[in-house]
Amino acid sequence: MAPGTGKSHRGAADTASDAAEDAVNSKGFELAARAGYVAAGILHFLIGVIALGLANGGSGSADQSGAVGQLAANPGGTFLLWFCFIGCLALSLFQLGEVFFGAKLLRGRDRLVARLKSGGQAVVYAAIGVTFGRFAMGGSSDSSSSTSSLSASLMSNPAGAALLLAVGLGILGVGGYFVYSGATRRFLRKLSGLPSGSPGRAVTALGTAGYIAKGIALGVLGILVVAATVTHDPEKSTGLDGALKTLRDQPFGPWLLGAVALGLMAYGVFMVVRSKYQRM
Repeated sequence: MAPGTGKSHRGAADTASDAAEDAVNSKGFELAARAGYVAAGILHFLIGVIALGLANGGSGSADQSGAVGQLAANPGGTFLLWFCFIGCLALSLFQLGEVFFGAKLLRGRDRLVARLKSGGQAVVYAAIGVTFGRFAMGGSSDSSSSTSSLSASLMSNPAGAALLLAVGLGILGVGGYFVYSGATRRFLRKLSGLPSGSPGRAVTALGTAGYIAKGIALGVLGILVVAATVTHDPEKSTGLDGALKTLRDQPFGPWLLGAVALGLMAYGVFMVVRSKYQRM
């Protein structure tokens, strides 16, 4: 290698890294990423509406595919689908940027935890964006059957079953964290510039109800994944739709599901508000 070649390569890499960081931190990209929170809000609100219908004896699929399919069927749905797709993609890329460029002031375990959270959120918003994109291009999907098929594939070997069990426990843990964040209002740490008085209290109330409701839904989902793995029955693992319908079928289930549905709707509204006040 010629003298100085290594330094020039490192310099080029540093320049590219700085350019990528500047792009992620640009105002335009930030606005696009904030649109991702709006998209997530629309999604959760529609899931809540479908779940409320289920609580009242209706039918439907209370999950991503059901909510996005309902959005696609409405006037102006195609525009909203593309808007949500672009927003989720931008937010996913923003979170991915946080994995590489964020948490610079943190050290050790705190930095690792922050990067893992950002990485997990990048995957989640990418998956949501894919659903929006598929419907925007005229396609469709069935989240429940896809989840069951994936569960069946994983259960076919011990390593896959162990992974599925870990995923179920992980979902259960995330659900517990959502309930904790809602009950303690920990989610407010992610926001800045909230208005004072009644508007600020309304945002706090929406977040509290929303986080707890989503935590309950995720908790039931995690339990179903664990139960499906332990009993080797992939039909029990049917995603969020299956979790909400399982909740409905319990004693006082329609009332419980109705409360969770209203909470998911509140979470949807909160996410739209969060798009303005989220720390970026």
